[in-house]
Amino acid sequence: MPAHLDAAIEVLAREGSRGLTLRAVDKEAAVPTGTASNYFANRADLLAHVMGRTRERLTPDTTELADTLSAKPSHELVRTLMLQLVERMRRERSSHPAMLELRLEATRRPELHTELASFFTAGLEANIGFHLGHGLPGDRTVVVLLYLAMLGLIVDGLTVPELLAAHQLDALVDAMVRRLLPG
Repeated sequence: MPAHLDAAIEVLAREGSRGLTLRAVDKEAAVPTGTASNYFANRADLLAHVMGRTRERLTPDTTELADTLSAKPSHELVRTLMLQLVERMRRERSSHPAMLELRLEATRRPELHTELASFFTAGLEANIGFHLGHGLPGDRTVVVLLYLAMLGLIVDGLTVPELLAAHQLDALVDAMVRRLLPG
């Protein structure tokens, strides 16, 4: 099933939510038509699974994360974590547009909105717990501000990269961390 979900993410990122059908997923996955219907009851079920798969694809590698977290909690460590997030965005370019498409689709489908809101709330709470649990500088509000700032950077970096082309990304992340974190 991960291959079908990865195919769905690619279709969603490339074609938008209107192009995401079980047939399109089968075609992208290069499997016989009708195969996806063995895994997903309907399109709504597929969308729910896509949410989970994007999280899997965007989750840091545990070994890399453990190596990073061996450093003392500091502004520099937060900066490193933010830069690693940007690198995951670059590696998983399709996951972010797919999630943007899901956000847009959720504005038109109340049942998806409820599920997506719960999904993002849980993710943000997990990020807050991670940050505070590892003794990184800042409080809940700082983590939310970092989340919002990085989301904007990622969305603009993917959708209108020319907007950020005149700016050095590392310098922007460094300034964001210095200005948002206390001390």
